[in-house]
Amino acid sequence: MEYGLTFIGLLLSLLFIGITGVYPGGIIVPSYLVLFIHQPERIAGTIITAFLSTLCYKFFSRYVILFGKRRFVFILITAGIWVYIWYTLFPVLLPQSVEFRVIGWVVPGLIANHFERQGIVITICSLITVTVMIFVIGRIISLCMGI
Repeated sequence: MEYGLTFIGLLLSLLFIGITGVYPGGIIVPSYLVLFIHQPERIAGTIITAFLSTLCYKFFSRYVILFGKRRFVFILITAGIWVYIWYTLFPVLLPQSVEFRVIGWVVPGLIANHFERQGIVITICSLITVTVMIFVIGRIISLCMGI
């Protein structure tokens, strides 16, 4: 059901965007987050990485011209670098918290892109809303199907 949930998530994200005009961190992001809903430490790590990427963008945009595709690619690369640092440095500093990881390397970049475009609070609220809606609908479908 998890892969079917991804398609339901895409539809819900598109519906949410159509109704509100607000992106929940990207069209596919809530579908990915719902797959890890039982691992909140990974979701937190992903959001922290997105926030750090946004801070890096704000800092470097003072000195480098970043807009359009450059901005998007810069944020994705910055998120990828943070994910790499997260995977290599964090286990060395805190070995007991190996599960506090990030979901992919593109997902934090997509979230950070929307942090920059819409604001952090709006993106987080819409991301939580759509992710919870996907989870609830997935649970209802699972109960109805007897899974």
